[in-house]
Amino acid sequence: AGISGKSQILFALVFTTRYLDLFTTFISIYNTVMKVIFLICAYITVYMIYVKFRKTFDSENDSFRLEFLLVPVTGLSFLENHSFTPLEILWTFSIYLESVAILPQLFMISKTGEAETITTHYLFFLGLYRALYIANWVWRYHTEKFYDQIAVVSGVVQTIFYCDFFYLYVTKVLKGKKLSLPMPV
Repeated sequence: AGISGKSQILFALVFTTRYLDLFTTFISIYNTVMKVIFLICAYITVYMIYVKFRKTFDSENDSFRLEFLLVPVTGLSFLENHSFTPLEILWTFSIYLESVAILPQLFMISKTGEAETITTHYLFFLGLYRALYIANWVWRYHTEKFYDQIAVVSGVVQTIFYCDFFYLYVTKVLKGKKLSLPMPV
């Protein structure tokens, strides 16, 4: 309850399009296993939401229209990428889509006005995972002089989307209160 199935579909699409290199490039056993685990977990989560626990799924409040994200992200991935090849465009699509995939979840919370504590912890760690990417980019630039403008800009955009949630998490959830949004009068 409280998890956006639409966000989970987007994350499954992110990992699917990002990890298509499994069929073309071998990096290591670890890398391959982790990519497969990410894919399996993403699709199991979607299955759990829409099939196994469909009776607890809040479709009325999970009403974000995915085409509002998918169409611009698709267009942008064709316009701004590293090289105009199918795998590169799909990788770029995954980076852009990941930066906005949380929006259906945030929309759902704003629509209901509150979130269960377990949901807020899940969202916090999802955001923390992305924020740690920024530390990784700083480290890689410092040690390798590597800088991927597409990944960095998209990651910063995604982290900005989380900022308001992080503030509410720290000021409410960590103090033992339920995350609830102020509702307009």
